[in-house]
Amino acid sequence: MIQGGIEAGPNAVLAFKREGYSRWDIHLRELAEILVFPGFRKIARKYWRDGWAEMQRSYSKQHFVKALQRLIPEIRSEDLTPGRSGVRAMACDAAGNLLDDFLILSKPGVINVCNAPSPAATASLAVGETVAARVLEQCN
Repeated sequence: MIQGGIEAGPNAVLAFKREGYSRWDIHLRELAEILVFPGFRKIARKYWRDGWAEMQRSYSKQHFVKALQRLIPEIRSEDLTPGRSGVRAMACDAAGNLLDDFLILSKPGVINVCNAPSPAATASLAVGETVAARVLEQCN
């Protein structure tokens, strides 16, 4: 990091709330929508072992330290302090395919950027141009 620190962390952990920035943030209706969506169920069935391992590392410091020790054998639990978390939305379709690209849906009067995977910040100007062009199309 710029200040000289090192960050390491889980990457692809299911959030139990759309804008849940803590692992303890839960919104039951939003979670239910995720769990019943056919695309999520297909991905979960295919990658459940990886997902379970990510969840273990996210909720158990012991599991997290053990995983880090494969990279840095001398690291210990007391070396770690909790960091911030973020939400990285990743859309999938009903067939269970991850949407690796931007998904921009529009209908009269509404334009939604539904999927903005990394590098969303880097591509933000291009995404803005695309949205602006769609707005202009709708106005004509």
